[in-house]
Amino acid sequence: MLRGMIMRDGKLKRSEREMEKMVPEEEIVIVGGGIAGLATAVALQRVGIRALVLERSDGLRATGAALGLFPNAWRALDALGVAHKLTAVYAVRKKAYVTDVATGAVQEVSLMGNNSDGPITVHRKALLESLAEELPRNSIRFSSKPISIEAQGQEGPYAIRLEDGTVITTKVLIGCDGVNSFVARKLGLTQPVNSGRSALVALAVFPEGHGVREDVQQFVDVGKRGGIVPLNDKEIYWFLTFNTPKGEAMTGDPEQIQKQVIENYAKDFPPIYAEVVRHCDLSTLNLAPLRLRLPWDLIFGNVSKGNMTVAGDAMHPMTPDLGQGGCSALEDAVVLGRHIGKSFIDNRRLVPGADG
Repeated sequence: MLRGMIMRDGKLKRSEREMEKMVPEEEIVIVGGGIAGLATAVALQRVGIRALVLERSDGLRATGAALGLFPNAWRALDALGVAHKLTAVYAVRKKAYVTDVATGAVQEVSLMGNNSDGPITVHRKALLESLAEELPRNSIRFSSKPISIEAQGQEGPYAIRLEDGTVITTKVLIGCDGVNSFVARKLGLTQPVNSGRSALVALAVFPEGHGVREDVQQFVDVGKRGGIVPLNDKEIYWFLTFNTPKGEAMTGDPEQIQKQVIENYAKDFPPIYAEVVRHCDLSTLNLAPLRLRLPWDLIFGNVSKGNMTVAGDAMHPMTPDLGQGGCSALEDAVVLGRHIGKSFIDNRRLVPGADG
């Protein structure tokens, strides 16, 4: 009986190894189904290369509510063939009004560039859906969290073991898995550092309409900056960045966060800001510490090794001061797609260090 158990166990182990070998090898796997991950998959699709996107969540992540996209991002979206889906729905923001909370002075700022183009604020979910629609069926595998990555040679292939026990092998691995990137750690990049600030973002909903002008409004105080941007006639995107006192942390309860913003953090802001926060859809509220990767860590660190690299926040997490987080991720995707596509066309494989 014991001998039979051992034999069965041996057969089971052999069977498991055989099943792992039977998993088809992917040309390219992208870890992370956020903006950078989906955009990179679309960029590769445009040059005829299919990529498999592994997303740890059970669906498209809309965390962040909305984001402003500047002209460089729209050029990237145009190259990806999806810009028209969003420009038909969302308006260009031509002006911003910045209020100094201490003095009440208001400064009007033009947001229009030299070519008469300005930023457009869009729902994050709408952007992700527009990108996902461009991908072939089964290109995104949800509920797929990598727990280990093993390189089987200097240039791959790479064996990715998922939390559910599945092992996927790929010739090329791209980490688009955000600030806490698992792939970046595998490359040996240093962890992003805390900026000492935090950010709150959310949507406010006015079922009967809000009547707020379309321009961007920002309110600046010592250690704090808040803003509101109408997305349509019933929804307003609002945000707040603030210095995070050492040893203190804002509660994780959405209702308590809303209360703290109104009664504490933004108590001196103009009344319109508090009114917007009162109409917050609490399910969209997201609070996160702002972190960044120091420039010299990128210059001297390994952003790629063999046929493995990172893009978007996994490579260069940044604070929202310039509003370029999502924009840079889209640019990364276009550049990566062109580079990898050219290498595959010229060499029938990705050649590390080849000109893109």
